[in-house]
Amino acid sequence: MPVKDRLLALAVVAVWGFNFVVIKWGVAGVPPFGLGALRFAAAFGCGVFLVRAPALPWRYLAAYGLTMGFGQFACLFWAIKAGMPASAASIVLQAQALFTLLLGALWLSEPVSARQWLSLAAGSGALALFALDGGKTLPWAGLALTLVGAASWAMSNLVVRRAVRDGYQPDALALVVYASAVPILPFALMWALFEQDATHWPSVLSARSVFAVAYLALVATLFGYGVWSRLLARHPVSQVAPFSLLVPLFGVLFSALLLGERLSALQLAGGVLLIGALAAGSGALKLPTFKRKAAG
Repeated sequence: MPVKDRLLALAVVAVWGFNFVVIKWGVAGVPPFGLGALRFAAAFGCGVFLVRAPALPWRYLAAYGLTMGFGQFACLFWAIKAGMPASAASIVLQAQALFTLLLGALWLSEPVSARQWLSLAAGSGALALFALDGGKTLPWAGLALTLVGAASWAMSNLVVRRAVRDGYQPDALALVVYASAVPILPFALMWALFEQDATHWPSVLSARSVFAVAYLALVATLFGYGVWSRLLARHPVSQVAPFSLLVPLFGVLFSALLLGERLSALQLAGGVLLIGALAAGSGALKLPTFKRKAAG
C-alpha cells in the first residue's frame, strides 16, 4: 500500500477515534435519541446528493439501518450519557468483532478456525476484566449498553455478509448513506416520547452541539466511510482492515487529551488483551508456529 493511502487510512481511524469524544460533547447538550435523529438526518440529507443508491433490496437497507444505525448508536449514545468513559467505550465497542465471529458461526454457519476460537477466548477474558471494573470506575449500565451496541454492530456485519452471499456487492458509503434514512424515524419517535422534558433547545442549538452533529454526520460518516470504501476498492481487505484496530488507540489518546480521562489498570489490561486478541484472530498479528523436528 502506498504511503499516501496509509496516511489516509490513519486519518480515517483518527477521525473515528475522535468520534467518541465528540459523542461525549454531543450528549452533554442533546439527549441521546435526539442526537441520533439529528445525526442520521444530516448524514442522509447530505449524502443522498453525493452517492447513488446501492443496488440492494430494501430489506437489507432496513436491517442494516436498524442494527448499525438505531441499535448500535442508541446504545452507545445512552452508554456515554450514563457515564461510560469515551476511552473505555472506544475499546469495549470493538467487541463487535467477537460477536460477529460467534454470531456468524451460529446464524450463517461460517467456519471458525482454531486461531479464531483462541481469539474469542482471549477477547472474552478481556471483557471479563472490564466487568471486574464495573461499579468502580465503569458504570454497569454504561458497560452493558456498550456491549449491546457492539452486538448490534455485529448484527449489521452479518446483514452485509448475507447480502454478499446472496450475490450483492454494495458500496460501503452508499450503504451507510441510504441506510441512514431508516433510523431517523425510530430516533425521532423515541426523542418525542421520552426526551422532550430533557431537551433544552438553547443547548441543542449551541455551537458545540451543532459541531457534534456535523462531525458525526459529515466527517465520521461521509468522509470516513467515503475514504475507507475507496481504500477497500484499491487494496486487499487484509491490508486495509488492520488499521481499524487503531481506533481505540486514538479514542484513548483523544479522551485523555480533551476529556482528561484515564484508563484504570483493569481497563488498560483488558484493552491490551482485547486488541491483541482481535489482531491475532484477524491475522494482523502473526502468532508463532512450532514445527516438530524430523526424527533422526
